[in-house]
Amino acid sequence: MIRQFELVERVKSYDPNADEEALNRAYVYAMKLHGTQTRASGDPYFSHPLEVAGLLTELKLDGDSIITALLHDVVEDTEWELEDVEQHFGPEITRLVDGVTKLSRLELQSEQTKHAENFRKLLLAMSEDIRVLLVKLADRVHNMRTLHHIGSEEKRRRIARETMDIYAPLAERIGMQRFKDELQDLAFEQLNKDGRDSIVARLEFLKRHGEDLPDRIISELITTLNDDGLRASVTGRLKSPYSVWRKMQRQNIGFEQLSDIMAFRVVVDTIGECYQALGALHGRYRVVPGRFKDYISTPKPNGYRSIHTTLLGPESQRIEVQVRTREMHDIAEYGVAAHWRYKQGAQAVDGRQYRWLRELLDILEHASNPEEFLEHTKLEMFQDQVFAFTPKGDLISLPSGASVIDFAYAVHSEVGDTCVGAKVNGRMVPLRTPLSNGDQVEIINSKAQKPSPDWEAFVVTGKAKARIRRFVRLEQRQQYGELGRQMLQKAFRQEGYDFTEKALEGVLKKFGVDAVIDLYAEVGIGHFSAREVLLAVFPGVKEAEKADKVVPIARARSRQAKGKHKDSAVQLRGLISGMAVHFAHCCHPIPGDRIVGIVTTGKGVTVHTIDCDTLQNFQDTPERWVDLAWNTEEDDDHVGRLHVVIANEAGSLGNISTIIGKNQGNISNLKITSRSVDFFEMLIDVEVSNVKHLNNIIAALRATPVITSVERARG
Repeated sequence: MIRQFELVERVKSYDPNADEEALNRAYVYAMKLHGTQTRASGDPYFSHPLEVAGLLTELKLDGDSIITALLHDVVEDTEWELEDVEQHFGPEITRLVDGVTKLSRLELQSEQTKHAENFRKLLLAMSEDIRVLLVKLADRVHNMRTLHHIGSEEKRRRIARETMDIYAPLAERIGMQRFKDELQDLAFEQLNKDGRDSIVARLEFLKRHGEDLPDRIISELITTLNDDGLRASVTGRLKSPYSVWRKMQRQNIGFEQLSDIMAFRVVVDTIGECYQALGALHGRYRVVPGRFKDYISTPKPNGYRSIHTTLLGPESQRIEVQVRTREMHDIAEYGVAAHWRYKQGAQAVDGRQYRWLRELLDILEHASNPEEFLEHTKLEMFQDQVFAFTPKGDLISLPSGASVIDFAYAVHSEVGDTCVGAKVNGRMVPLRTPLSNGDQVEIINSKAQKPSPDWEAFVVTGKAKARIRRFVRLEQRQQYGELGRQMLQKAFRQEGYDFTEKALEGVLKKFGVDAVIDLYAEVGIGHFSAREVLLAVFPGVKEAEKADKVVPIARARSRQAKGKHKDSAVQLRGLISGMAVHFAHCCHPIPGDRIVGIVTTGKGVTVHTIDCDTLQNFQDTPERWVDLAWNTEEDDDHVGRLHVVIANEAGSLGNISTIIGKNQGNISNLKITSRSVDFFEMLIDVEVSNVKHLNNIIAALRATPVITSVERARG
C-alpha cells in the first residue's frame, strides 16, 4: 500500500499548492473509518480507496480529487454521513463525495432500476464537475483489477457487462484512452475468457516469431522522417485483445485475415510537423485507400486529435500510423485529465462544456423511467460515429447509421419535433436516409408537424428515441384519458348518478393515482373498469348481473403460461391475435433479424428473414405479405443455423460444443454435410435468444484455431 507521506509527496510534486494538512487528515480518517473491513481478496478495505487515489495521482489530478478518492466509500460503507464529510472537509469535497456515492440505501424495485438510478445520479453530479466521473472511473478500474476475487460468476459477469456498456464508453467520451482500454480488456476477460485467451495466445505467437519486427519498422520510420528533416518520437505496439476481437466481429473475418494488428505512433512538436510527417510517410510508402482520417482538422467530440493513416510500410507490412503533437498525445492518453497540464482553473473541470453530456441530460429529462433512461444512454454512447455539417458549417457528431431525424434532434429538440423534410448535399431525401461522413444537412421545419411514432423504427440516437417515445406516450395518455372519461360518464349515467370530477377526487388514493386525469387514463387503458370506480365512489350500488369483464392488463399478463415456446405462441407485432405462426426452415429467422410474413391458406403465417431467397417466389402475390417485427419482450430460445468448417483432428467436435455451451448456446441438431482427409463441413442448429447472442457464438468459434470458417447458414 502507498504510505501516507508517499501519497502527499506525489500530489505536492505536481501541485505545490495542494492542502497537505487536508490530505493527511483524509488518509487518517479513511483508514480509521474502514477499520477492520476487508475486501473479497482478504486485503484491508482501506487499500481500495488508497489505490484509487494512487491512480488519480498518475493523472496528476488536484488535491480535492485525491481527497475525494480517499473518502469516496465512507458514506456508503461506514458510519459517516455527508454531514460528517462537510464538517471535516467543507462543501466542495462533500459535493464530490456525494456525486460518487451509490444509492445503496434506497429501496428500489429491481436490480436493473438500482443500476439505472445510480448512473442517473452520477450523470447529474458529473454534469456540474467532471472530476466526479474521473474518481468513479478510477474506482471502477481498481474494482475490475480485483474482480477475480469475487466468488460468484454471475456477479462477476454482471459487473463486467455494466463496465463494458457504461463505464468504458464514458471513459472514451472524455478521452481517457488508458482507462477505456484497461476496462474493456478486464471486462472482456470475464465475459468471454475463451475468446480472449485464444487471441492473447495468437498475439504472443506473433511476438515470439517476429520479436524484433516492430523495432525494425520503428527504425525505418525514424530514418524516413529524419531524411525529411523531422525529429520525431516513434513507438509501436500490438492492438489490445478486445480491439482485435471487435474488429473480427465488425468485419466478419478470422484472425488470419487481420492485416493491421500493429499500430505505430509518431509524436512531433507542432501541428505543421504533423502534416510534414504525413507527407514524408505517404511519399515513401503506398497508402491503403479509404483508411485515412484527419482528426486534427475535425477533432472527435471527446477532444481527441490525431492523423490516422494505414500504409504498406517497411518490409511490406500493413501498419496503422497515428501522427500527433505531444500535447495531443497527452490528451489522447489522459483525456480531460490532461487539461490540468495545459489549462488551469474552472474551465478544466467544467463538465458542461461537453456536448454529449448535455445530450444525456436531455435524455434524462424525457425518459419515462430509469430503465428507459439507461437504454437510451447506451444507445447514445456505445456506437461508432459519423460527422455531418449544418449549412452554417457547424459539426454534428452522430452514431453510425444515424438518419436525418437523428441529425435534426442533435441540432435541437424543437428542430427534431417539427422536421418535415431535409436536404442532404443540396438534394431532397427521405427522413429515414442514413448519413455518411462529411454530409451537409439542411432540415426543413413546419410548426404544424409533430413527431411520428414511425420515426422510432429507424432513429438510432438515444435523444431522438427518448423525445419520440415521450411524445407518443403523452399522446396515448391523452387519448386513453378521453376514452376513460367517456366510459365513466356512461357508467354513472346508467346508474342514475351525476358525473363530477369532485366525486372522483375522494377515491384517487385507492387506485394509486395523483390526479383525476390519471384515473381517466387508467380506466381507458383497462387497468381498472369503469364499474370498479363507480363502486368505489358509491359503495351502495349493487353489482349488476353482467358486470364489466375488463381484466387489468398487468394482471392478465401475469396469468400467461410460461412454458416452452411453440411457433404458434410466439409474439410478433403485426399479427392478428390467434393466427398460427411458423418459422421458415430456409432462413431460420431469430430476434434481431428483419422479418416478413407470408400467409399460406390453412397454415397461417410463415416467418422469413427479409433477405431470404425464397421470398422471390412470392413477388407476384404481394397480398400474401405481412409486415412483422419481433416483440421486444420475447426471450424464448430460437434456432440459428451455422455452417462450420473444422480441421479433422481429435477433439475438434468437443471444442465446438464446449465453446457454444460456454456462450450459453445449446446445440439442438448437427449434420456433417461433407468430409475429407483434412476437413469436415457441417450444419449446426444452435438455440439462441437473438442475433447478438448468435454473433457472439460465431465470433467465439472463429477465434478457435481448429475452426477454419463459421458462417450463418442460409437454405
